[in-house]
Amino acid sequence: MSVPAVPTNAIALTARAIGGAASTLPERQDRRRWWALAVLMLPVLLVSIDNTVLNFALPAISTATRPTGVQLLWMVDIYPLVLAGLLVAMGNLGDRIGRRRLLLIGSVGFGVVSVFAAFSPSVEGLIIARAALGFFGAMLMPSTLSLLRSTFVDRDQRRLAIAIWATGFAAGSALGPVVGGILLEHFAWGSVFLIAVPVLLPLLVLAPILVTESRDPKPGRIDIVSIALSLGTMLPIVYGIKTIAETGVNVLTLAPVVLGLILGLWFVRRQLRLPNPMLDMGLFRRGAFSGAVGVNLLSVTALVGCLFFISQHLQLVLGLSPLSAGLVLVPGLAAMIVAGLLIVPIARRVRPSRVVPMALLISVAGFASIALRGGQIDAVSIGFAFVLLGIGIGAAETVSNELIVATAPADKAGAASAVSETAYELGAVLGTAVLGTILTVSYRAAVLLPEGLSAAERVAAGETLGGAVAVAEHLPAGMAEQLLDSARHAFDSGVGLTAWIGVALVLAAAVVALVALRRAR
Repeated sequence: MSVPAVPTNAIALTARAIGGAASTLPERQDRRRWWALAVLMLPVLLVSIDNTVLNFALPAISTATRPTGVQLLWMVDIYPLVLAGLLVAMGNLGDRIGRRRLLLIGSVGFGVVSVFAAFSPSVEGLIIARAALGFFGAMLMPSTLSLLRSTFVDRDQRRLAIAIWATGFAAGSALGPVVGGILLEHFAWGSVFLIAVPVLLPLLVLAPILVTESRDPKPGRIDIVSIALSLGTMLPIVYGIKTIAETGVNVLTLAPVVLGLILGLWFVRRQLRLPNPMLDMGLFRRGAFSGAVGVNLLSVTALVGCLFFISQHLQLVLGLSPLSAGLVLVPGLAAMIVAGLLIVPIARRVRPSRVVPMALLISVAGFASIALRGGQIDAVSIGFAFVLLGIGIGAAETVSNELIVATAPADKAGAASAVSETAYELGAVLGTAVLGTILTVSYRAAVLLPEGLSAAERVAAGETLGGAVAVAEHLPAGMAEQLLDSARHAFDSGVGLTAWIGVALVLAAAVVALVALRRAR
């Protein structure tokens, strides 16, 4: 299934109507830029869809493979985790060998591994395939944003192009469950991975024709130690969080978190000492840059964590089909796209320190509407809450991404873009790892299993709601109803708490924007 790109004629018209001053470049060359943007949107949509499409396939995968709770979280998280760990390194590599070249290499690898993931024979194989997708996905994302920097030299046109880029990324994250719902309605769960093939084929054909190559004339060296440290920072921290979900807080579960923090400090100190570092830490001394990165990190953590429990609530608690559950989120997806585009003319007149917090407060209202209802929330209420989430986050991230690119030097576009993407992907990891872990712990503590289950059935039903649904399919009617009632109530007992954490995260993002972006224009 191909993901539709934004029509280039519409983009060009919007550029004139919204973007402000018209470019002095010849019209033919101007059209070519917008065609290039349409091509670059393909990997943006694909990678962001892959961040969340698995959420709606989780019930089907849980039923087919019966993973443990920790395996389920790793299945979701390993992709954005590897992606986040390698983005800065790949951004640096793109600056060195050429951003378009790296984009094409990543596209080929991503397509091949997607086919393997679709036909993975086991949970372990699927986790490995998701890790490989993260490796090649890290080649795609920094290249797209840095190529936009070199393609659109006019600030007003670039602001609109980045608005479309940011909207595409946010919309892709929301579109993932919709695409997953449509595919799962008609095909097996492996189909959610095969969407990469029809999306990447036109990219491989059109990118060499429409997208101009760019690179840093004085790139930094490839620093293997820094790459290892960046991965070593995040892997132990996320592993520790997931182990806490499995066995609780103790010395053994806290040790990986401490190790990750130590390696992260080592990474930062190494970058500060190197004459030509993999990541220029001086970028973070710019308030607009570091503040915008913080907004992205916190808001995406909240959004992805919300999608993790909403997708399961709609299907496994309310009993909607994958397609119907996906359609519940369509209004929010539309709101996210519209808000991302309409914020452009507003951002030209209102300071970021005002417009970003105001947008995020709309998202706070969305999370609060879920938190106040707890698990007792119907599909219509979820759809309304997701509209509020979409408006706020879509508008805020358009402004924050433009600030990240605009405040970084042109020759460091790849590294700056990689930092922006790292915030996105790390947010996706933490959204599932932190909020997903809280939900898993809450479920295990609250679920009451009926007598008469075998040891294997007790393990499966006690780990996840999906496991309980799978076990119930093979039980007598009375026992199945008893198990499902208990499992659904146990799952929903953690939804309210998780939503309140989402409220806190988005409020924190608003405070960061209010303070850090006060001097940004």
